[in-house]
Amino acid sequence: MTQYKDSTIKNDIKKAQKVGDWKYLSPEIDAKKCIGCGNCISFCPEAAIKIRQNIHPEKNKNSKGIASVDMDWCKGCGVCAVECPTHAITMKKVN
Repeated sequence: MTQYKDSTIKNDIKKAQKVGDWKYLSPEIDAKKCIGCGNCISFCPEAAIKIRQNIHPEKNKNSKGIASVDMDWCKGCGVCAVECPTHAITMKKVN
């Protein structure tokens, strides 16, 4: 029986090909509905989502933050929208 040690793949992000150029759908986040749970982050296959600081507390009193998508890395798959428990993410057609 072969045993393998834990490993981490290290990629040079500067050399990585961005996947966001070919998408036809793009996620749109409703800041009023986002609770900053991070569920979308767990399911994003491209690791294109982060929780950013809530810069508009008058619109959303959520102290955890708001989801933010890096469109260079988002491929428009829609998994985040499906997995969002508050339906804060909707997929819109790219113009």
